[in-house]
Amino acid sequence: MIDNQTLTDFYTPSKPLLRPPGTLRDGGHFTVYRLEDFCADPAPSATYSRKDFFKIVLTTGHATYHYGDQHRRLEPGQHALVFTDTHLPYRWEIHGDCQGYCCLFTADFLPAHTPSNSVALGVFSAHEPFIYLTPQQRTTFGELFEKMLTEQDSTYAHKYDLLFHYVVTCAHEALKLAPPDRGIWPSTASARLVGAFQALLARQFPLFSPAQRLELHTAQGFADQLAVTVNHLNRVLKVATGKTTTQLLAERLMQEARALLYHTDWPISHISYSLGFEEATHFTRFFRRHAHCLPSSLRDA
Repeated sequence: MIDNQTLTDFYTPSKPLLRPPGTLRDGGHFTVYRLEDFCADPAPSATYSRKDFFKIVLTTGHATYHYGDQHRRLEPGQHALVFTDTHLPYRWEIHGDCQGYCCLFTADFLPAHTPSNSVALGVFSAHEPFIYLTPQQRTTFGELFEKMLTEQDSTYAHKYDLLFHYVVTCAHEALKLAPPDRGIWPSTASARLVGAFQALLARQFPLFSPAQRLELHTAQGFADQLAVTVNHLNRVLKVATGKTTTQLLAERLMQEARALLYHTDWPISHISYSLGFEEATHFTRFFRRHAHCLPSSLRDA
């Protein structure tokens, strides 16, 4: 089982410098603080876990951010902006001093202010939540966090509306740093089909319990759900991504398999079942074909 960290777990007595989050009338929570107050704890978020709150971290320091089967290392003097949501498990490994800011809030902070399909909020579930910054970019985001700190201490009646504005501004500024794409809204039937496939695939992950099992784990299953033929889905995905349905699914299955092998103690047979394989031997052959090693060797590495 992958751990879940709640807001109550986060605000432990070992962090006396961190005040509890502000409370909104609708029950939402928001707080912003300097990392110097947090990193007195030698290993914050050391447990790989899913959180029940959102965070934006602006940090300069020596640390490694682990998520899924990926990790991003921050060397001393480097700067990064990191967006985390309530879906993807992660952990921070702190190697030395870290400075910067963290903005933390629950999902209840969002609905009263913005529609759930807000473009800005997409940055929290982006494929790459870790953004390296230049010194100038770090200064720009730091000024925004300083405004949050100032406003948090104010007596302004509508300060949480303004704080949410700062959160959205931070998200939009981060989106500007992403590579340009072909537009936010799909304009053709093929683009809409690609988007629907990607969303359907993403919704199945990550897995949090051995009892959880993928509902869709074949190209035919995705085609049926999208009401198209497998051949049509393959043609559209091949043009857009250069890969077939089966290849894209295999890539995502491998990402999840590696994450489960790295970060859980689930038996390999349970991982196999959760990923939709009828037999553990089928999973072993699949893993060896794509990773050129056995699942057990990856876990033992």
